[in-house]
Order: sequence, then structure tokens, then C-alpha cells
Amino acid sequence: MNSTPNVQLGELISANSQVTVAQRQEAGKALRQVVPRSAHRGWFPRNRPDPIDLLEISNQGRIPELIPIRHGRMLQSAFAFLRGSAIVMASDLAQTETTGIPVQACGDCHLLNFGGFATPERNLIFDLNDFDETLVAPWEWDVKRLVISVIVAGRDIGLGDQQCYDAGLAAVRAYRLSMAEYGQMDTLAVWYARLDAHTLVEHAPDEETRQYWEQMANKAFTRTMRQTFLQLTEEVHGQRRFIDQPPQIYHLPNHEEYFQEIELIFEQYRDTLQSDRQFLLDRYRLLDVAIKVVGVGSVGTHCGVALLVSNDDYPLLLQYKEARPSVLEPYAGESPYSHNGQRIVNGQRLMQAASDIFLGWTSNSRGQDFYFRQLKDMKTSIKLKGMSARGLEDYAEICGCTLARAHARSGDAVMISSYLGKSDTFDSAVTDFAVTYAHQVEQDYQALVAAVKSGQIEANHP
Repeated sequence: MNSTPNVQLGELISANSQVTVAQRQEAGKALRQVVPRSAHRGWFPRNRPDPIDLLEISNQGRIPELIPIRHGRMLQSAFAFLRGSAIVMASDLAQTETTGIPVQACGDCHLLNFGGFATPERNLIFDLNDFDETLVAPWEWDVKRLVISVIVAGRDIGLGDQQCYDAGLAAVRAYRLSMAEYGQMDTLAVWYARLDAHTLVEHAPDEETRQYWEQMANKAFTRTMRQTFLQLTEEVHGQRRFIDQPPQIYHLPNHEEYFQEIELIFEQYRDTLQSDRQFLLDRYRLLDVAIKVVGVGSVGTHCGVALLVSNDDYPLLLQYKEARPSVLEPYAGESPYSHNGQRIVNGQRLMQAASDIFLGWTSNSRGQDFYFRQLKDMKTSIKLKGMSARGLEDYAEICGCTLARAHARSGDAVMISSYLGKSDTFDSAVTDFAVTYAHQVEQDYQALVAAVKSGQIEANHP
């Protein structure tokens, strides 16, 4: 692996605002001699840690009774395993070739961590939407995890090898072509760029895709705060509270004590918001909190939901999630932020075209870091089951475009684009790598299945 090709390149990256576009283009092209684009094809693991051992490490500090649920969700398929095992792939990607060009990386860049959500202006856009592992890291790691997820997801839904390959290739090609466009745009234009739902519908390549995006957009507009409020809460003794649906959502036995704890950290969270948003939040009062189990990789971490009501009885639902160190840190270096919630919030703001106005961070008395955000505000995501080969290919292409935009905001689009070039050399190399690594994911998944059968790992299937 050659993650830092030379000191001069690192100096150029850190000072890219002081060098010409031509110099950055030449630097990108020169990197092909140091790290050939075809070098991204190989997967040759050396002294690879046991994936089950890594999962056990990632379980440390989680809520013990929820860990079996995490394992149960990961057992659903190889793709579900991939979603829950970012720590395993981070270790593996650290062994692969990189150019040394840093970006604000997602760190957990798979198909289901993209989706639609509302901007503060109430427009529906498509973007990355999960940043628990975000960190400054090599741009290639996000690209490779995305393409691997396309291949593994395609296999899970029964597509053929060539169909999976074509979908993976579409993601890399879209990333390369989009990065070329961003490399030619001025800085503000890159910052203002976004993919909105109307654009996706208007530029759909065929009728099937157009209908899919229309349905996705229409569904998002029905997922309002009010609808979620009615689904998740009930009235008890004249006051709204969350409906207990264990183990998905539930109140703790020591609810009053826990409520007071969240009240305290809520005040600290408020102080991390912009002053105008503090003013807005002050119009609401906290009514109830509950533990809420979410996702796959997050299961077992301390996650909850908070119910607030305004002075005129309109609801606001917030989610708070425990913020743990990024799985990339052992390989990309420590975060510049001492607070993991701040790392996540600032990383999200840097990568997303538009971010939640209620994003903020806080800590509890036990030293656990958290971040807050709105819950299900017009959020929507794809349903892999039943997706056609063409549908997966189109979706992978959109994800590749979206990832390029996110990387172009924090990284050097000119240098990355110049390295990638106009040919499909990088595209085919990464897709070939993803096909090989997809077999690794399936082997690791079978290792988890065996560990559960032997009793080494406990799993529940709620």
C-alpha cells in the first residue's frame, strides 16, 4: 500500500489554493506513475484479522441486551452483514492502494446510506445521509465500499454476475465523470451543486426509472413530521408519549431519572446550534424520550428519540445517537475533534448539499458523546427487493454522482479528476476489485453464521 506517495504531494494538497489549476492537473497525472490506476484491482490480504474478532471489538461499550439484535439483523443476508461490519472493511481497505489525496470521507458508504430528505427550504434532494464514521481519509475508500455494496446487493436480490458487474461499473464511471465536471467548476458552483428530486425525474433514462423516482419522491412528501408523530405516539393521561414497541422502541424502567438526564444534555445540545435555531428550539418543550433501535451497524449504541411540542401544540421529533470513534481512525489518523458528535455534525455539513437545521452535539455525565437531528423528515430510501438490473444500475450511477459531489466539496476535484483521467482504467480496476472483495464479504458472512450456530455469537431475530 502507498497511502502517502510523497511529501511534496502532501504539501501541494494542503496548499492547493496557492497553486495553479495546471499544477494540480500535472500532479494528478503524475500520481498515475506512483500509484497506477490498475493497482486498485488487486485484493491480496496480509495478516487479515478475524472478522468475528473485529465485530466483538466493535460491540464493546454497546448495550449488552441489544447486541444479539445487531447480530440477528446482520444474519439476514450478506448485504446486511456488510452494512453492520464497517469495522471489517475499514481494516481491509487500509491495505489497498491509495493516492494520498484526502477528502471528508463518509466512512460507511453503501447503497442504503444514500436517500432523499427535505432541505430547510422544504425541497426534496438526494444525498448521503449517514455520517457516523465520517473522517478525513482517502477518497478511494468511499468509492470502493460503494461499489462493493452494489455488487453484494445485486447478488442478494438474485441478479446475474454480469448484471452486478455492470451496476458496479456504472457507479465508478459516474463518479469519474462527475468529478471531471466538478474539477472544471468554480468553488462556489461546486458548493451550491445538489441533486433534487425533480432533476432525477426529468433526466431519468427510461420510463421505468422515471416512475421509480416519482414514486420515491411522492412517498417522501407523505413522510411528514405530523405523520411520524401520529404513528409513534399516543395520549396517556392527557399527554402524548411514545408507544412502547420493544425491542424497537421502549421506555426504560427508570424513566423519570432517564428523562432528567436527557433534559440536561438537551440544554447542552441547544448551545451548539446557531443562535437563530436556538431561538426556534426555545419555542418547544420536551415531553418524552425513549430508546429507539435503529439500522444495523448502530444497533446496541445508545440511540433514542425525543418528543417536543411547541407553544401552539405542533410536534417536533428529534433523534439522538451515540457518537463513537470512527472505524477509520486506526488507519486514517485521529479526528481533529475531541468530541465525536462534533466530528459527525461537521462532517455531515461539509459533505451534504443541505443539512438539518437541528444538527448539534452534546455529552452525558458518563462521557458518552451524542449528536441530535430530526427524525424522518421527508426521508426516503430505496427498496432493494424486487429491483431490476436496470434499476440497480441507474441507482448506482446516481450514488456515484452524489459521492463525487460530496468529495469535491472537501477534496481537490482537479487533482482527483486528473488522476482518474478520461479512460475506464480506474473504473474497471475498482469494479474487478469489488467483485473479488464481494466474495470476501460472503465468506465473512458465513463465518458469522457459523459463529452463531456454534454458540460463539448470540443472535436474536426480532
